[in-house]
Amino acid sequence: MASSEPWLTLGRGHADAMRLLRNPAKKCFLVIDHGERAGFLVLDLNGPLGGYIQTIGVAPEMRGLGVGTAVLRWAERRIFKTHRNVLMCVTSFNRGAQRLYRRLGYERVGRLRDYVVTGHDEILLRKTLGPLSTVAPRRKTGYG
Repeated sequence: MASSEPWLTLGRGHADAMRLLRNPAKKCFLVIDHGERAGFLVLDLNGPLGGYIQTIGVAPEMRGLGVGTAVLRWAERRIFKTHRNVLMCVTSFNRGAQRLYRRLGYERVGRLRDYVVTGHDEILLRKTLGPLSTVAPRRKTGYG
């Protein structure tokens, strides 16, 4: 992660990557393709934006081979089991990722100007099953 784009431009180094991957509030997944590490995925399934794809990374040598698409489709299935929306941000200069997300049906819903670094915005994307209000409230089971 720390040695490729977009993280180089965003100034995210090895220590940042390790803090993210060790955060117990996140769900981290390693992507394996034919026995080789092909990438990773970090989901945030908590809070008001639960269903947030915080980070997806595909190894540079695996890009353009369908790995990113497969990881995103898996993440969507996982998130849609418990949430109505999949949300993520993409950096304004990451045109390849923007094309992929648009092709997979993500809608641009906002822009966070100069959010991570000056001169580059984060574009908030959403894929939805519909409004939160269309879901019946979950009943508590068990204790507490």
